[in-house]
Amino acid sequence: MKIIAIGRNYAEHAKELNNPVPTTPVIFMKPDTALLKDNKPFYHPDFSEDIHHEIEIVLKISKEGKHISEKFASNYFEEIALGVDFTARDIQAKHKEKGLPWELAKAFDNSAPVSSFLPKLQFTDLYNINFNLNINGETRQQGNTKDLLFSFERIIAFVSQYITLKKGDLIFTGTPEGVGKVAVGDRLEGFLEGEKLIDFYVK
Repeated sequence: MKIIAIGRNYAEHAKELNNPVPTTPVIFMKPDTALLKDNKPFYHPDFSEDIHHEIEIVLKISKEGKHISEKFASNYFEEIALGVDFTARDIQAKHKEKGLPWELAKAFDNSAPVSSFLPKLQFTDLYNINFNLNINGETRQQGNTKDLLFSFERIIAFVSQYITLKKGDLIFTGTPEGVGKVAVGDRLEGFLEGEKLIDFYVK
């Protein structure tokens, strides 16, 4: 499986990082070694002093597809989850300054914690889903899928024009505003429509 992530898919998050709001999806990838499951602890890497949390809705691709039409894209995922896109912001900033790719800031081991998945049919409206991230009991990020710049279907259609999607692939769909630094000892709790799906510590 592969992990495909969408950057700057909430306008307010783009603004908080002083990035332009994109007109087409911005994508990057994480290797399968980035995946962290079962609410296992995240071990803070020693190569960064500024690891940021980014809470996101994650889609699980349910069948293979390429050159998918947007009107059929909803047939290619059946489940959603919460994920955290951990980002080494200090490394990212250095690479961006030089115009270099910032994979090192995004693709490191265990940088993609993912919760258990829920059937999408559980949600009456995929574009009115509330989700939030609490750190040590305090809400840090709060989002709603109505604010997505690019819909789930648009993302799937766009990515599939370039990259074949396979069953089990994960798509991180972007983070709302409020990203910030995590520290050793922090407890991260993520909620999807009030249901706690993420609960782990930074060690």
